[in-house]
Order: sequence, then structure tokens, then C-alpha cells
Amino acid sequence: MIETGAPAPDFTLPRDGGGEISLCDLRGRAVVLFFYPRDDTSGCTKEAIHFTESAAAFKAAGAEVLGVSKDDVASHDKFRDKHALGVILLSDAEGDTCERYGVWKEKSMYGRKFMGIERTTVLVDAEGTIARIWPKVKVAGHVEAVLDAVRAL
Repeated sequence: MIETGAPAPDFTLPRDGGGEISLCDLRGRAVVLFFYPRDDTSGCTKEAIHFTESAAAFKAAGAEVLGVSKDDVASHDKFRDKHALGVILLSDAEGDTCERYGVWKEKSMYGRKFMGIERTTVLVDAEGTIARIWPKVKVAGHVEAVLDAVRAL
């Protein structure tokens, strides 16, 4: 499990549209990692759209916004195109990054237990240190809270 003040675990993951993103390549600016369960589901779509609507404000504050799920790149491309998303979507198909960030958890729905991504946002500062963690994210008002935290860095 990650903790505030600890170094953010590095990763290199494939992104929507092709290519890869490595966290270490983004040093020098803040990075917002929003881990979400699945492309094109209602909560995940709302969250990605809210981050897209605030993308210019995050950029102006010096932050890169990256969405991470276990969906593959083809799914991310469809999701991005369907909803005109303006944030980078990373595919953690093997789940290693989700495990290292502590967001792969046992969940329960209708009495059935299963493993899945717990909606979580992690703010990494320009030096690569975890500045803030929002576990069990509720979408309403979340993007504004994250943007405020980025501006406070």
C-alpha cells in the first residue's frame, strides 16, 4: 500500500492512441493518477468527462492527468472517442501498477465478492513523491478537490 510522502512507484504503461507513458518521464510536473474500474461505465464515464472538462485548468496548474484501468488500449480508444475525452488513458492490463498503488481490492456487489479496482486518485508532486491520496472516490465534486490540491502544491 502506498502512503503520502513516499516515492510514487514508477511504471511504464501503454496509452490510448499508441505509445507508452513512464511516470519517471513526467518528473518536474505534478501528475494526477485516477484509477477507475472500467471504461464506459456510468461512474467512470462521469469521472473521465469531469477530468476532461478541467484538463486546461490542470495543465495551467502544471499537472498531467492520467486515467488508469485494466482495460486494454483498444477499449480505451473507443471510450476516448465515444466521449471526446481529453485525458490520457493508460492500460494496466496485467494489473501490476494497480497492485503497487494498492487499488486492486476485494469488492462486494449484491452479496458477491470479487477483485477489482477501487476508484482512487493519487497526486504525485513534481519530485515524484505521493502528495495526496483519495481512496473510495465519489465522483461529485472530486475533480475540483483534486485541482485545489494541485494548485496548493
